[in-house]
Amino acid sequence: MPNIRVMHFGLGPIGAAIVKQVAQRPGFKIVGAIDIDPAKEGRDLGDVVGFKKRLGVIVSGDAKKSLKAAKPDIVVLCTSSSLKKVMPLVEQILKTKTPIVSTTEELAYPGYTHIRQARQIHDWAKKAKVAVLGTGVNPGFAMDALPIALTAVCERVDRVVVNRVQDARIRRLPFQQKIGAGLTTEQFQKKVDDGSVRHVGLTESIAMIADALGWTLDRITDDIQPKLASVTISSEFLAVDPGYVSGIIQDGVGYRKGEPVLRLHMEAYLGAPESYDSVDIEGSPRLSMKIAGGIHGDVATASIVVNSIPHVIGAEPGLHTMRDLPLPSFFAGH
Repeated sequence: MPNIRVMHFGLGPIGAAIVKQVAQRPGFKIVGAIDIDPAKEGRDLGDVVGFKKRLGVIVSGDAKKSLKAAKPDIVVLCTSSSLKKVMPLVEQILKTKTPIVSTTEELAYPGYTHIRQARQIHDWAKKAKVAVLGTGVNPGFAMDALPIALTAVCERVDRVVVNRVQDARIRRLPFQQKIGAGLTTEQFQKKVDDGSVRHVGLTESIAMIADALGWTLDRITDDIQPKLASVTISSEFLAVDPGYVSGIIQDGVGYRKGEPVLRLHMEAYLGAPESYDSVDIEGSPRLSMKIAGGIHGDVATASIVVNSIPHVIGAEPGLHTMRDLPLPSFFAGH
């Protein structure tokens, strides 16, 4: 089997983490890298992502030229959480008939929230005869694919409750900023209102679980509250004084026949006393699962993207989700 030729599009912290994994795993060959940051352009990819050695791939700011020259087997797209923002990039990549795996959260299950864009991407991908997948640890696994898989052993499901609690001190700076760490309550509310402070994906995850279970929901709510620091707490990037926001508490709820049947509860703040992921399924049999210590968000997101690459390359043309592709597993290469 020849090496899978990978092009990296977007070299922020997650994009960089994916590069490091791909560079170290047999079975992959990095053939190109794209980023619009002038500070990264023209430099060796290994230097840009902080890899232990140079990779012999120069970061380019010209996507069209790079895609044409590199002829990748797949593009890893890590630029934005917003589907509207990545649409032009997705179109550009699919014009070169190249499959895409992306960390864009809104692409993880866009058929509920972004119907028009989802149809458009599906049409572009079918025309290009390649597959597109949005994935990550959340959305993509912890709060949707994992609970869906657990229901496989149930004869009846009445309610699903998923909790994801994280000490955000171990996460990257953009994540700490995305949960509002260091803000006043007024600043936090302003950023919640403009959409810049929130976890993107709870609605997508709820819609994915509901569709998997054959449930039609009345509505989905997504509620955000600040978690305030009671003592001074700090990460390697910032310090939060008492009374300031240390992170976020977010609840997504799916209602069916007026009842809350899907509840996704997420807490991410600096200094959470315990990090864990849990799934509770009420039904027959009742199931309760807890991952002590939780799933490390950044490592897991990079890993699930890399492990999904072979499935995306082999998939039917069109837009896919974690629900309809074969379950990915660790991919050791050759």
